Amino acid sequence: MASENIIMAMVKAGGNRQECHEHIRTLAQEAGAVVKQQGGDNDLVERICQTDYFAPIHGKLNELLDPATFIGRAPEQVTRFLSEEVHPALQPYQDSMDQQSKLNL
Repeated sequence: MASENIIMAMVKAGGNRQECHEHIRTLAQEAGAVVKQQGGDNDLVERICQTDYFAPIHGKLNELLDPATFIGRAPEQVTRFLSEEVHPALQPYQDSMDQQSKLNL
C-alpha cells in the first residue's frame, strides 16, 4: 500500500507509472536481500530517499507513509464493536468489575 502511494505521488509529479514501479521493485528486492541474507532492517524507505529518481517527492515521503493513512475505518469499527457488542456483554458483570481485590504474597 505504501508503495502505491509513492507511485501515485510520482505520477502526479510527472513520472511514468511503469518506470516508477520498476524503480520501487528493484529497491524493494535490494532491501529484501538485506533482511533475508544479512538479517538487517528493511531499509526501503531510506533507499527511496537516497534515489534521485524519487527527488520530486522526497519532501512528501513522511506524509505519504503516515501510518494513519493505512487504517481506513478501523477506529470507527472498533468503537462501534465496543459499544454494540463488548459493553452490552459486560453489563451483567458491572458490579463485579467495580470491586477491588487485594493479593498479599
